[in-house]
Amino acid sequence: MDDHSKHDHSRWEGVVIAARERARSRQALMVERFGLSGDVQYHWSMDDARITWSRRRKWSRRSEVFLTGRLTMIGSVSLARQTWLWSWANESLPPAVLGDIERVRRFGEDNDFPVLPWPGFDSHPELVAEARTVAASVLDADGLWMESADDTELHFLLHDLVPAAAAD
Repeated sequence: MDDHSKHDHSRWEGVVIAARERARSRQALMVERFGLSGDVQYHWSMDDARITWSRRRKWSRRSEVFLTGRLTMIGSVSLARQTWLWSWANESLPPAVLGDIERVRRFGEDNDFPVLPWPGFDSHPELVAEARTVAASVLDADGLWMESADDTELHFLLHDLVPAAAAD
């Protein structure tokens, strides 16, 4: 055993497995409960950390918002450089979209877990998935969401989902 390292890999794996199961069930529940499949449009903004979903009614040409939520940016992947950058380490982001992401960094520090307190790392898909799901668990997110733009993947948590008032 390496005396120089405090990291307990089996403990980290247990946290990841629990977080992955939590994320899987929350994601499925969110999609089912709010009808987030099929012909759904969305609009999001990092400036105010909001996302809305809308759907076109069959009898109308207009889309109507049916769900709103809050975003927390977890981090981003540069596909060109194959690197991950935590949002808490990205000074170019609007403060609103950071939410409580600092709690994820502190959770990593407090538990001697790698990846979480590092500003960035090589973006191996499994490692990114672990970081995302553990962040979702630490911040009690309703779901995970990813947006691709140019050569960048933006990774978010979804919180505080509220159905729009029925306009009957």
